[in-house]
Amino acid sequence: MITMMRTAMVLWILSAVVCLGRGHHHPCHVQDTPMDSFNNKLSLVISANKEFAFHLYRKLAGLADSQGKNIFFSPYSVSVALAALSVGARGETHRQIFNSLGFNNFYLTQTDVDQAICTILSSKKAHKDISAGTAVFVDNLFKPQPEFLDVLKHSYFSEGFNVDFTKSTDTANTINKYVADKTNGKIDKLVDSLDPSTVMYLLSYIYYKGKWWAPLDPTLTKLDEFSAYENKVSILMMKVEEHFYTYDEAIGTSVLQLPFNNSYSMLLLMPDDMTALENVISPAHVTKWLKWTESSEFDIYIPKFSIKTSYTLNDVLKEMGMTDMFANADLSGISKLRNLVVSEVVHQAALDVDEAGATAAAATGSARAVYVGSLEPDLKFDRPFMLIIVEQISENILFMGKIVNPSL
Repeated sequence: MITMMRTAMVLWILSAVVCLGRGHHHPCHVQDTPMDSFNNKLSLVISANKEFAFHLYRKLAGLADSQGKNIFFSPYSVSVALAALSVGARGETHRQIFNSLGFNNFYLTQTDVDQAICTILSSKKAHKDISAGTAVFVDNLFKPQPEFLDVLKHSYFSEGFNVDFTKSTDTANTINKYVADKTNGKIDKLVDSLDPSTVMYLLSYIYYKGKWWAPLDPTLTKLDEFSAYENKVSILMMKVEEHFYTYDEAIGTSVLQLPFNNSYSMLLLMPDDMTALENVISPAHVTKWLKWTESSEFDIYIPKFSIKTSYTLNDVLKEMGMTDMFANADLSGISKLRNLVVSEVVHQAALDVDEAGATAAAATGSARAVYVGSLEPDLKFDRPFMLIIVEQISENILFMGKIVNPSL
């Protein structure tokens, strides 16, 4: 039998990795819901996810600014992981998760969310450049509610594995190998150690590899300097000859859009004042920038870099209103065991940007941006800037962050 002491759950997010999951099974093909109504609910879930992305970014920026660190994470994967957790949550625990994810703002039900995420994950699985999904590792002696596992399997495409958490090293190796396989080795050590009181581990992962719509010429990449907050560092700077750019005067920000050769783009944002940009940026800005439609003809330079980030999100999520799941959780949709709580929420992400494109894990249309106003002969992204990897049509944000020092 599982003892009362062995009732901890780990929530990991792999570019985003989280651990947990609730509800009744609702397939992606919704038989009893009019298609117009379903599409509206799908749009509302995506809207909530975008608002959550900027809310979480501001929380992480507050932590990073005090430490001078880069920020990079997958709000998409964090949202999926927490939505999976909400499947098994009840009462106030469920309300807090839904409030923090923004679902209650749109009067969405758990069924609405499950169906929407099923559709979103289905679209990712059909995309050759993306690997996305969830997995649940369950202790051999722990018996989750069958309904919970059913929703994870059918709506969150979760793969299930039985493990022995008392054999922490073996189980950690098993999870790390799974994650490495799903992210092509970009996240190769998600778990350092496991608490033997863990009974379930749910993770959400995403891996994305995009090639630029117009590849950059490696022979034009030169050594240059980047002005980090406290000092200058040597980096490789790549020349971008075909691009779509604007200067958004309303918020004092240079906006570069680099489309991939699929339905995604990377937005690079270099503001006159980073704090001012971080305080006002919203999904509406992303919508505006993606709709600008004319190219520019001056040279732009961007850094070539690789970064990895790792976060323990417990305190951040508590600040966002998700307090009960860590201490007074009602996770009776997962198990009738008492004292079942989330012990840890961890997120790891990685990003490589080079002449061929960008590879991100944690996880084209010819959209273009208009050039407005006069500019210097060239522009260098040689000081801290924000970046967003976004789907063109849905504007779903896969990854976002801030590069403070590309050499770290």
